[in-house]
Amino acid sequence: MRLAIAARPFGPHPLFGAGVDDLRWLKPVRPGDTLTGWVECAAKVPSRSKPQLGVIHEHWQVTNQKGELVMTSKGINMVRRRPA
Repeated sequence: MRLAIAARPFGPHPLFGAGVDDLRWLKPVRPGDTLTGWVECAAKVPSRSKPQLGVIHEHWQVTNQKGELVMTSKGINMVRRRPA
């Protein structure tokens, strides 16, 4: 989670975490491990009730220094939208 916050995937814009689904720890993570994370935008949907917001569905993956997949999850976040 610290890596996700430090990465600021949506830049300086506020982000509201609506949920995390299918969180899986596939291998142990130990002190001293070097972790690398990737996030893919799986879907984006305009909010029906608040036109200035949208919902982003993401797929996260984290690997360790050996290239082994150690964590996967699916995130749901509310973000600000640009005007149409």
